[in-house]
Order: sequence, then structure tokens, then C-alpha cells
Amino acid sequence: MTVLGFDHVALPTIDAERLARFYQSLGFVATGIDEWRAGKSLIFALACGDNKINVHPETLFTRRGEEWWLRADTAVPGCGDMCFVWGDTVEALQQLLAREGIPIIDGPVERVGGRGQGTATGTSIYVRDPDQNLVEFITYRD
Repeated sequence: MTVLGFDHVALPTIDAERLARFYQSLGFVATGIDEWRAGKSLIFALACGDNKINVHPETLFTRRGEEWWLRADTAVPGCGDMCFVWGDTVEALQQLLAREGIPIIDGPVERVGGRGQGTATGTSIYVRDPDQNLVEFITYRD
């Protein structure tokens, strides 16, 4: 048996609504957000392709240490450093970021990504989300 891939990450946030708006502006789909807003769920997710970010809203911090707690004990907003595969051109990503008012903090730059068992090179652009997590988008030349 082998590890097949990466399924999801979890991110704590200080403002779940703001974080949802940011990722939705980049094309992510919010799942379970209506249930969370209605108080029926403690979390919601932001999905892209077959991957997702489980959002741990600010209300979870007061519950840290409870018996059911199954989260990283020291995770705090801003602890994330993630890379997503961008399925269009670098120019299209730059245009989307400009339209959404999201500043690029680095790039485009060449980086070795996860494809080809960690040997494939792509072009990356880096931004920060509202919690200051580092968000990288990599475009591969197929």
C-alpha cells in the first residue's frame, strides 16, 4: 500500500467570512458554509479540484483542549504555507489577482513542484491570504 496523494489541510482563521471571500474570489468552492453560518457545524471547507481546506473558524479557539479536539494544538492563524496548481496561464493568474486587488509578493519565478515525484519545474506566483498564510500558485508546462 502506498500514499496516493494529498487530500486536505486545515487552517485556523481569525475571520472565517473574510477567508472564505478571499478563496472564493480565486475560484475555490465553499462547502458546508451555510450549515456553519446556521450554527449546525463547527467548520466549513474551501474546495479546489479533489482537494480542500477545512476552515477552523475563530470560535473554535475557545474550545481548544476539549476531549474531542482533533486539531494541531499549536496551530494559529497565519501558520499555513500552501501551493496550489494553477490550471491556466501565468498571465491569467496575474490578471485575476490584479482584478481582485491581491498583491503579488513574489514571482513569477521558476520552482520545483510536486509533480514528477518532486522533480518537475513550474512557474510560481506568491500571495498572502487575509490571515497572512503564504499561498503559492504553480503553473506547469505540460
